[in-house]
Amino acid sequence: MVICRGLLKHGYSNFSLTILEYCNKEKCIEREKYYIDLLGSEYNTVKDPTLPPMSGRIHSEETKQILSDANKGKNNPMHGKNHSDETKQKMSDIKKGQKIPSGSCKPSQQIEVTDSELNIITNYNSINEAARALNINQTVIVKYFTRNQQKPYKGQYTFKKF
Repeated sequence: MVICRGLLKHGYSNFSLTILEYCNKEKCIEREKYYIDLLGSEYNTVKDPTLPPMSGRIHSEETKQILSDANKGKNNPMHGKNHSDETKQKMSDIKKGQKIPSGSCKPSQQIEVTDSELNIITNYNSINEAARALNINQTVIVKYFTRNQQKPYKGQYTFKKF
């Protein structure tokens, strides 16, 4: 938005595009940092492209509240609400005696977690169990497998399926 406001304020004819250097895509971030340091950057809001997004910056309490308010109940119409005891009883009564369809539940995936800092290997009966023990979200482990990651999570944990 910064550059859009600049274009509208100063006019398109007051801006130009100049290719400073051709380089391999592996070097783009490094070269971008070099030119930002050399020439400065009025319109590039990221002063150091080698750092992760939001690095060194924090949202203000006001911004956090705005983001929280904007996301409340977005994907869950019951967010912040509870079913009445009567409704809970009705749902329970409906489910009683129903059999779980075969193949509807996935069996637990046993995994091995290696802690490279403590030099410990621990086996868990499920991804959920491992996530609870490590105090992390289970999706972290699931994504580790789906992305075929080899690098230790947080530089410490590697996961392997049985």
